[in-house]
Amino acid sequence: MMSQLLIVAAGGGIGAVLRFLVSNGVYATFGRDFPYGTLTVNVLGSLLMGMLYVLLVERLALAVEWRAFLMVGVLGAFTTFSTFSIETLLLIEAGEHLKALLNMLSSVILCVLATWGGVIGFRHLYGG
Repeated sequence: MMSQLLIVAAGGGIGAVLRFLVSNGVYATFGRDFPYGTLTVNVLGSLLMGMLYVLLVERLALAVEWRAFLMVGVLGAFTTFSTFSIETLLLIEAGEHLKALLNMLSSVILCVLATWGGVIGFRHLYGG
């Protein structure tokens, strides 16, 4: 159990740094008037989760430690649903109800579609 915790923690450190770099890069490009950085990492993380699920669970049946490292650690820290939640709440409190609704709908719909795209794409790629 302790080794799995260390594996998840190591992956989480990597995922957190990647989230910071990607979201700040997106904010530098598009500005901070909408949570573009958070939306980007959530959609990208969802796509990668779908792809990794097919690759690591369905196709390769990789050891649980690798799945924990990549899917729970790296992607768990990379995606930012808690950040999404506070940013949406702050938009609501600022009276930006349309932006809050757009953020909620686009985050949920795009992330589910991205996960589905990752699963379908990798199943197709790997002959399933």
